[in-house]
Amino acid sequence: MHIAIAGNIGSGKTTLTRLLAARYGWSPRFEPVDNNPYLEDFYHDMKRWAFNLQVYFLNKRFKEVVEISKSSDTIIQDRTIYEDACIFAPNLHDQGYMSDRDFENYSDLFSLMMSLVKKPQLMIYIRSSIPTLVKHIEKRGRDFEKSIRIDYLAGLQKRYDDWVSSYDGELITIDGDKIQFEESPEDFRKITDMIDASLFGLFPIGHENSQR
Repeated sequence: MHIAIAGNIGSGKTTLTRLLAARYGWSPRFEPVDNNPYLEDFYHDMKRWAFNLQVYFLNKRFKEVVEISKSSDTIIQDRTIYEDACIFAPNLHDQGYMSDRDFENYSDLFSLMMSLVKKPQLMIYIRSSIPTLVKHIEKRGRDFEKSIRIDYLAGLQKRYDDWVSSYDGELITIDGDKIQFEESPEDFRKITDMIDASLFGLFPIGHENSQR
């Protein structure tokens, strides 16, 4: 089974991936950040490195999806190939950081890959406001993220909302401003209740089961 966590930069995807992997015994796949050869350069010069970074992520994500499709384990994935191609690359193109030529080349490659992969059985989307994202980004203190612009985050958020509104797979949306799943066991249980209901048809008595 393939479970995926989607959300903007700083929304808490990695934390939730780790918590759910521990809770259900799922095998986690984390976003390649620490060993990414382009990420720091990208945040210092987005126009120069946007295409390189997006191709790197697309390559890594496609390999991951192929591996997941062949695995007998239940795998939970931190960010998906859809986000790279439907949100990050178009946002970079629209904001002038990726040329028309590079974006068309990238989009053609993504379309080819999509003909070979399937959607996750469940997509979990963490939606957080820009102030919450900024607070989380500042808290984790990655030097290369200090130069992230608010308008860049806002552009991504709009594309996330548009993408989620038309997503046609199984989807759970979590309010990242209100549900503090890392600090509150009760809030984390709200998420696992929704996951149980979606995957296993379990509807706990007295609990509002859907935020979709």
